[in-house]
Amino acid sequence: MGKGDKKTKKGKRAAGSTGKTRPAKRASAKKAAAKKAVKKAAKKTTAKKAVKKAAKKTTAKKTTAKKTTAKKAAKKSTAKKATAKKAAKKSTAKKASAKRATARRVTAKKASAKKASAKKATAKKAAKKTTAK
Repeated sequence: MGKGDKKTKKGKRAAGSTGKTRPAKRASAKKAAAKKAVKKAAKKTTAKKAVKKAAKKTTAKKTTAKKTTAKKAAKKSTAKKATAKKAAKKSTAKKASAKRATARRVTAKKASAKKASAKKATAKKAAKKTTAK
């Protein structure tokens, strides 16, 4: 396995011959050119794929950004609706309590008027009794 062995690269260099283990320049140049062409084509396709992926990612980001802004707007509108509902409930509760208060006042007035009329009636009866005697 040294300079005398023609099956090894070292032996072929020493002998100055070419073969499968040490191909001639033409054949190796052709193979190298073919490999380079394949690599360039692969790079181009991978570059195109990378560009497509990047475009997809940016569009995906844009759509997700749009979705998130839409969600935020929906949340804001629902929050506004909820606050409006709360305000409406408060106003209706205030109205109801005001109605109750006025009803209480009216019933209290009626009751005091009844008591006053009852007192007057008893006073009249008492006055009649005293005049009749």
